[in-house]
Amino acid sequence: MSEWSPIAAVHDCPPGSVVERIVGGRVVALANVDGVWHAIDGLCPHQGGPLGRGRLCGSVVTCPWHGWQFDVASGRHGLSPTVRQECFPVREEGGRVFVRIGADGGPTPPSAGGGPPA
Repeated sequence: MSEWSPIAAVHDCPPGSVVERIVGGRVVALANVDGVWHAIDGLCPHQGGPLGRGRLCGSVVTCPWHGWQFDVASGRHGLSPTVRQECFPVREEGGRVFVRIGADGGPTPPSAGGGPPA
């Protein structure tokens, strides 16, 4: 079973921004899209660029190395439907943001982000 891990304080990632964090040995890009939280695998599949250091425009993050773009809500690449970043569930509680990374290391289905777990 996976556990919720703290990833940031709410003020670390204001609306319209993305940050890079390490959680459970994984690089994670945490994005705040108008107050809704999303977390995706933070390593761009192209050449390992840091998505959490990219630019966020709406729900699309652009890798700072070569411009690959991903929707942080779905993990989908902007041009290729076969390229997809792993998404992680996110919740906010008490001024902190938490993410859940699969304990078995296997893929976690893409999340709509935001809200607490069901």
